[in-house]
Amino acid sequence: MSSAEHLLSLERLRILRAIDTYGSVSAAADVLSVTTSAVSQQMAKLERETGQPLLAKNGRGVRLTDAGRLLSGHAERLLSLAELARADLEAHRGVAVGELRAGSFPTAVRGLFPAALKALRAQHPQLRAVVHEMEPDESLVRLARGDIDLAVVLDWYNKPLSLPGGLAKAPLADDIVDVALPAGHRLEGRSEIDLDELADDDWIAWPDGGFCHEWLLFTLRGKGIEPRIAHHAQEHATVLALVGSGLGVAVIPRLGRDPMPSGVAVTAVRHTMRRHVFAVWREDADRRPAIRAAVAALRASAGRPAD
Repeated sequence: MSSAEHLLSLERLRILRAIDTYGSVSAAADVLSVTTSAVSQQMAKLERETGQPLLAKNGRGVRLTDAGRLLSGHAERLLSLAELARADLEAHRGVAVGELRAGSFPTAVRGLFPAALKALRAQHPQLRAVVHEMEPDESLVRLARGDIDLAVVLDWYNKPLSLPGGLAKAPLADDIVDVALPAGHRLEGRSEIDLDELADDDWIAWPDGGFCHEWLLFTLRGKGIEPRIAHHAQEHATVLALVGSGLGVAVIPRLGRDPMPSGVAVTAVRHTMRRHVFAVWREDADRRPAIRAAVAALRASAGRPAD
């Protein structure tokens, strides 16, 4: 086989592109779910085939050489064309087959994916769908770079999420958000409350810097409330345990919500707060039956009629 044919090895080009994108051999290995030694071996083969060094030492890590950056740019376009070719071939065949990699925020993994994955397995036995928990910002980056095929993300009624170019989306659900109060709270028993009635309470919030944490600060400050964030927690079960111990109040989405533990009361907000949940995919994969099947299964899981 000639060196030109070797250059079109999509797997080696994907590895080179991952090193360029994520900045190191180890990061590329993590994203591609291979060992660092496998990445290094493939890059050594690619360098022998091209007859040029593609990586150079940079401190304790590596950087792409000029030739490496040039080839990485071509790799991006070739991988996109390969995605288009796969989508067209699957569309021509009309069957959802192969692997579909999805990334989703945790409450959607819990609230939407179990039923959707079960339906996909029953209706499309030749399709292997795999979901990974990740935050919306990470899933969009990984989707745009081709690391995953489908992302389930969210935005808020008052803080929309901007999508990078080249992506398409479909709505899945509107997720109403309530307030969790400790038992015995002065507002317990009310059918609904206003957020500004909680101006003097401590809050249990999402981790600092995340999209949902920033939304909470944005929303409360918009009502003239400078929130006292007493604790940060990622998992809703942890948030509710802290609320149940009387350590603060919290907002709790309904999607994927478990039964309330003892010591926690849930109250609706008078001016309803909603999260909009979307499925997002690359436009060049739009015709893939696997994408269409997954979106339909997620919409059905959310109780939303098919288009």
